[in-house]
Amino acid sequence: MKGIVLAGGSGTRLYPLTLSTSKQLLPIYDKPMIYYPLSVLMLAGIRDVLIISNERDLSGFRALFGDGSRLGMRIEYAVQPRPEGLVQAFLIGEEFIAGEPCALVLGDNIFYGGGLTDELRSVAEGRRGATVFASYVKDPERFGVVEFDDKMKAVSLEEKPLHPRSHYAVTGLYFYDNRVCELAYRVVPSERGELEITDLNRMYLEEGELSVRLLHRGSAWLDAGTMESLYRAGEFVRAVEQNQGLKIGALEEIAFLSGWIGREELAAAAQEFGKSEYGRYLSGVASRGLFVSEGFRDE
Repeated sequence: MKGIVLAGGSGTRLYPLTLSTSKQLLPIYDKPMIYYPLSVLMLAGIRDVLIISNERDLSGFRALFGDGSRLGMRIEYAVQPRPEGLVQAFLIGEEFIAGEPCALVLGDNIFYGGGLTDELRSVAEGRRGATVFASYVKDPERFGVVEFDDKMKAVSLEEKPLHPRSHYAVTGLYFYDNRVCELAYRVVPSERGELEITDLNRMYLEEGELSVRLLHRGSAWLDAGTMESLYRAGEFVRAVEQNQGLKIGALEEIAFLSGWIGREELAAAAQEFGKSEYGRYLSGVASRGLFVSEGFRDE
C-alpha cells in the first residue's frame, strides 16, 4: 500500500506565522507538525510515501526527510500548483500510486489513542473498498458529516452541512483500494470549485463498499489548522509526553520498532539530533530498547 501526506494549502488561517513557511513545518510541541500525520502512515506499515505541497514549501520537507532512507522508507515529493480539493491528491499522485491501494492523511491532522496501531494495520491489510475514520465533535457543521442508521451503519455523507444529521465528523485519514484514481477522475468540482473528498467517499458508499470506523472516546483527533487548535495540539502532546515519558510521532522510534532500521541507525539519528530532548529520547530507546510505544515492543 502507498501513502500520501497532503501538506498543501496557503495556511492563511495561521497568518502571519505561515507567510514564510509551511503550516506543516510549524512546531507541535517538540516536533514539526508533519511528523504526526507521517507517523500515522508508518504505524499502518506504509513505507512508500508521497508528500504533496506547493513548490515553495517542498524544500523544507526534503530537508527533513530526504529520500526517506534513514527511516527505512521511500519518500517522494510532488508539487500541488494550487489547492483544488483533497481528491486532487490522487490525480497528482496517480503515477506514484501505480494502481495500488492508497492511504491519504492530511498534513495538519494528529491522531492518538490506545490500539490505534492495530486498527491502522488491520485497515491497511484490506484490499477492497474504502475505509474512513469518524469522530464525535461538538461542531459538525465544520466537517464532512456521516449519518448512521440504528445499527451504526453509514447511510449518508454531507460536506459541511448547515443542518448536520449527526455529530460524527469524518477525519483527515482515508484508505482506498486500487480503484481510487479511476474514481477520482469522476469527481465533479463542487460549488466551491473543489474536488470534494466527500463526493469520492459517497461513490464507495453507494456501492456498499465504504467502511466507517469510529475513534473511541479514549482516542484523540486534532486538526491543527487554526491558531487555537495549533496551541491546543501542542499542549496535548506536551501533556501526554510529560506524563508518560514516551514520545508521540517519533519517526525514528517507529521505524526502529517496525524493523525498518537497526539499532545502529537509530543511535546515529539520536547523535544527529545532539543534546536536544528528542535526541536524548532516541538515544535512550537505542541503548535500552525497553520502550513499549505506538503498539510495538522491541524484543
